[in-house]
Formats: sequence, C-alpha cells, structure tokens
Amino acid sequence: MVARKAAGSWDDLRFFLAVARSGTLSAAAARTGTEHTTVGRRVRALEETLGAQLFHRSNLGYALTEAGENLLAAAEGMESAFLSASAAAESAHTVSGTVRIGAPDGFGSVFLAARMHRLTNRHPGLEVEIMATARIFSLSKREADIVVSLSPPQQARVIARRLTDYRLFVYGAEAYLAAHPPIDTAADLERHPFVGYIEDMLFTRELNYLGVLGPKVSARLRSTNLLAQVHATLGGAGLCILPAFIAATHPGLRAVLPGTVCLTRAFHMHIHEDHRQAAPIRAVAAFIAGEVEAARDLFEGSNLPPPLAGEGTPRSRGEEGSDGAG
Repeated sequence: MVARKAAGSWDDLRFFLAVARSGTLSAAAARTGTEHTTVGRRVRALEETLGAQLFHRSNLGYALTEAGENLLAAAEGMESAFLSASAAAESAHTVSGTVRIGAPDGFGSVFLAARMHRLTNRHPGLEVEIMATARIFSLSKREADIVVSLSPPQQARVIARRLTDYRLFVYGAEAYLAAHPPIDTAADLERHPFVGYIEDMLFTRELNYLGVLGPKVSARLRSTNLLAQVHATLGGAGLCILPAFIAATHPGLRAVLPGTVCLTRAFHMHIHEDHRQAAPIRAVAAFIAGEVEAARDLFEGSNLPPPLAGEGTPRSRGEEGSDGAG
C-alpha cells in the first residue's frame, strides 16, 4: 500500500511540473497528453498528499505559492534522475523516438530542414521536430531537446559546443541593384532603403546588425522573421544584411561591397546534461555537427558570386576596412 501511494505521488509530480512550466491546466494537458480535468485532479491529489497549497489559482492561470516553489526544485531533481536513468538504459538500444530541435528561423528552415531526412532515412524509428522561430528556447522547461543558438548557454546544467562561425553581408536583388546608382563605398549605402529586424522585438543582441553601417542607416521595412526579410529584398524593397548561407539559396541576390562590409556571428548547440546520453538526441546532435562541418564554406560565404558591373571591387578579408564584428 505504501509503495502504491509513493508511485502515485511521483506520477502526480509530472502533472505538477507541467502546470508549473506552462501556467495553465489546458497547456499542461497538452504537454502530458491528457485532459485538463485530469491534470487538475492530479494536482489536487498532490496538494492533499502534501497538505499544502501549491498554486495560486486565478483567471490568468496558475502561479506557484511558496510551497510550490520549494517543491519545484525537488521535483526537477527527481525528474532529472529519472531522465538520466532512462537515457542510460536507452543508449544501448536502436535510435528511435522523437527529438525536438529549437533553432533560429534561418538555420532551422533553410539549413536543417533540407538535410534532416538523411538521418531519419537511416533510422526509421526516429522522428524529428524542428521549431524554427526567432526566440529563446528553455532546455530546463523541456521546450526542446536540442537548441541551436546565436550565443553561449545562459542556463545551468547545459552541455554546449560551438558549431561554426558564419558570415553576413549586405545583399540586394539583381534587379534592384541594376536600377539604382552603383554602390562604390560604404557611404553610398546611406542613400538606400534597408530591410531589417524590428529592433524592440529582437530576442538576442547578436541580431542587431544595422548599427555597424552607421547612424544614418535604418530599416524602412522590418520583420521579426528572417525569411520575410529575404523575400522583401528579392522583391526589390532595398538592401538587407543576410547570412551568406541563406543568400546562397537565392541566386537573384548579390552581395554589395563584400570586401568592405562583413559581419561574423556564431551558432552554438546546447543540450541539457540530463539528455546527453540519450541515443536519439546524441544521434541528432552528431548529425547536425557533421552537416555544419561539411558546409563550412557555405557558412563562411567563400563562394560569393562576383559583384555586378559598376559595384566597388571587393578587397580581401584581411585588408583594413573589413568588419569582423561579432
């Protein structure tokens, strides 16, 4: 009887964690694959077992009480122990299951999405979910199993590796560049409209590009989505700072002054230490790292098409005036 109650209490903790992380019963139900009434019942059962109220309930959702905050750390510790044990047992088995990747929209949509089938074809039991969006993903809240980020990890208990540096240049559509005066110097950029990010909605400072071009350059057309910026540029809206590996997939784009204006950023891959031994996560992480390494020239922008006639002649990267800002 005691063992059965203990098992029930641990099962109730799963529902407690889901509510604590999502803030509502409906969202917690989606996480756990149950009904919201089931989630509410399991949380109440846990409160009765512990003799404490774990959540403040309101129309806005569920917020942890002091007792709930105290329980959260212990529950996450139990969850970590369970996940570590599960990963160790799983590592000896065939690669199967679902792995969720959180990545910036360009890297996830353009680079990963075009290649991931090579891995899933080798492992029929493996399923991969790519959340390609401009936001920060929490590994501790289990929002993703693998995160590709523009910065080193800011969360505790995260295993990280630097995947690659990548270069960004100013691009314009061939038709746009042919219809406007030649761009021979960086000062000429000030006379052109730009496409860029919505600055007050940037999820990381690494995306704040336009400042390197000077105070007179600002985006007249803005979007939180990189691919929207690409298509706006292709449509002739103006110039745009884009990663070389993205622009390479659109032959209609040309780099402007690539020897003068060149930015460098980096991609990092993060995995929660509880998951580092899980076979499917290890397989997906190794695949991502291998594909990035094989495409290093693509990320470095080593094969840029020549500038259109009339544009400034590119200088080598080592010459004074190149911008390797990180």
